[in-house]
Amino acid sequence: MNRTTMTKKQSLLRAWPLSPVSRATAAAFLLAAGSAQAQQPTELPAITVNESNASPQADVSGFGDVPVRELPLSATVIDSTQLRASGARRLADLTQFDSSVTDAYNSAGYWDYLTVRGFVLDNRFNYRREGLPISAETSIPLDNKERVEILRGTSGIQAGTSAPGGLVNYVVKRPTEQDLRTLRLEITSRGSVLGALDLGGRFGANREFGYRLNVVNENLKPLTHNLDGNRNMFSLAGDWRITRDSVLEFEIERSHKTQPSQNGFSLLGSTLPAPVDPRINLNNQPWSQPSEFNALTGSVRFSQALNADWRWSAQIGQQRLKTDDRLAYAFGCGAEGNYDRYCSDGTFDFYDFRSENERRTQTAGSLNLKGNVMTGGVRHELGFGLLASRVRNRFQDQAYNYVGTGNIWATAIVPADPTLTDANTNRDERSTELSVQDAIRWNSRFTTWVGLRHTRLDRDSIRTDGSRPTGYKDGITTPWVAASYAIQPGLLAYASWGKGVESQVVPNKSSQYTNAGEALPALTSRQWEVGLKGGSDVFNWQLAWFDIKRPMTNLDACNRLGTTPCDGRYDGSAVHRGLEAGAQWNTGPWRLGGSVTLMDAKRRNSTAEPAINGQWPTNVPKQVLRAQAAYRVASVPGLELLGQLSQEGRRNVLPDGSITLPSWTRVDAVLRYDTKLRGVQTSWSLAVDNLFDRRYWKESPYQFGHVYLFPGAPRTLRLGLTVSL
Repeated sequence: MNRTTMTKKQSLLRAWPLSPVSRATAAAFLLAAGSAQAQQPTELPAITVNESNASPQADVSGFGDVPVRELPLSATVIDSTQLRASGARRLADLTQFDSSVTDAYNSAGYWDYLTVRGFVLDNRFNYRREGLPISAETSIPLDNKERVEILRGTSGIQAGTSAPGGLVNYVVKRPTEQDLRTLRLEITSRGSVLGALDLGGRFGANREFGYRLNVVNENLKPLTHNLDGNRNMFSLAGDWRITRDSVLEFEIERSHKTQPSQNGFSLLGSTLPAPVDPRINLNNQPWSQPSEFNALTGSVRFSQALNADWRWSAQIGQQRLKTDDRLAYAFGCGAEGNYDRYCSDGTFDFYDFRSENERRTQTAGSLNLKGNVMTGGVRHELGFGLLASRVRNRFQDQAYNYVGTGNIWATAIVPADPTLTDANTNRDERSTELSVQDAIRWNSRFTTWVGLRHTRLDRDSIRTDGSRPTGYKDGITTPWVAASYAIQPGLLAYASWGKGVESQVVPNKSSQYTNAGEALPALTSRQWEVGLKGGSDVFNWQLAWFDIKRPMTNLDACNRLGTTPCDGRYDGSAVHRGLEAGAQWNTGPWRLGGSVTLMDAKRRNSTAEPAINGQWPTNVPKQVLRAQAAYRVASVPGLELLGQLSQEGRRNVLPDGSITLPSWTRVDAVLRYDTKLRGVQTSWSLAVDNLFDRRYWKESPYQFGHVYLFPGAPRTLRLGLTVSL
């Protein structure tokens, strides 16, 4: 949401004509297809899909087929079964699976933000689809995703620039070996209706062609007043097994979502209000319009085995986004001289914000070579990669106009003012990344892991009125090293160290910053991690300690303090240390799982705002607990009871720690029944979110120069039916 340079960080990047990497990739596809015409098709062996209790893999790790339990890093893999059972619709719904992942400004009708290990992921740089970079400044559907992978920690070996919390990678559903015919219907207590079709299978003389089709439509009727909307998606994935050693794959998806956006509540002067009715909609104006998100994303990938030890692959993908961002925007209290919270009497300043026809295009191409070599008695699992990406963001002037005074009871009516009075900023980015990795297997127990990534950046920006052109170029190298030792079968100890890199540009506001538009030197974060992993497919567990240090700037402090003029620069650091523990246990009729994160996070050595030194960062809970339990009722075959508990501890609302948000606990429950009706496999589900209808403040992001408070959703019932033909 490009709401204003005063209130939102604009993520503005740009696209490119076909690059050398793209040409090489396309040529590889053509050569592969051409060579296939001269070869007799050969029946290929069946591909075995991992069972749900098998050790998952995470492509986001960069180490290919190595199971997560054998990697010297922390990652969470959320598969399609978990996504379906939980009723997850959006990225924010995935926080229930991992105690290290929490909300970071998740508003209805808008795109999602996540916090991992206390750091907010950058929606411009921290997201991948099939391993290629994408923008998460849109509404990304989960209906066609086979799994979502969350890498926790500094990601310098996996990405050239990214926030230090981690990476999120979406993996699309693939063609199935057996024919798949699934229809799902779901309705909520207020009347949201979802219909989803999932088809898959193989065809051809030797079943060399595969397909996977997903179609979804949902009428959105949340319990919050006047936030009704609609979303739909069409997705098609296919593959061609050209020979035993070569495969051509593609995925394409088109999605659309329209729904009014709801900004959060806030402090009332210096007071934290009691949790409000989550049904209240502050964006309840007669002239309010829904925000609209349109996305078209596709990728093509070719993989070729050179011999028993080596394989190369090439991939190219593109994402095209169009957004109409509209909001009756509650922001600040000019009457009391507070621009980061509401007035003490419950009123606030109202703005008519409109940023329409936002267009973001991202294109990326990659070449990868992976293989094994022996040097003496030592085995090397090598990986070489080239990744080129181009981003092109184009906007038009936007409206950001004061229109009157609103209130937290949503009873005030103010006039609209859609006049386009505020210039926006267009941006372009080009990056080229070279990487090398080596897993050195010294013996059956001891492995060292090394990686190096070099990134070349070229970025430019200019206002929509032609003013304030900026640009910079930079070269960044990020290393990563680790060691792992198998103490015994099923027990692994590891330690790792790595760097990550971010780039920041001083806001292009010459009225406030002496170096407006200037690129600051790259921010280099570092992370230590030590962990233990153990267990089997029946019972597995993991324990990890991490220490992340991230340089900080004075840009937020200048906004909070109203410092003018301000010289944008580095200003101290944020240090996050924590302990993560998780376990899963399957025995008889029981499935149990859970995770807990304990964190010590502090801001250090700030000279611009000394009051925040030693303080906890805003919207980061001190401890988080997630727990799940499922029980199959033996006396009623097919009947299963599931429960989910989420607990988050206290957190700072203000950077100086003067106001804190209390801890909260929520319980969800699901009743599922699998049976056959006239020979047709069916699955019924009844879910209750927020079982005890608890009213609480879920999160308190201090973002875009403003304090926000988001209430937890009220009790919601979901009834679902899945039919497999």
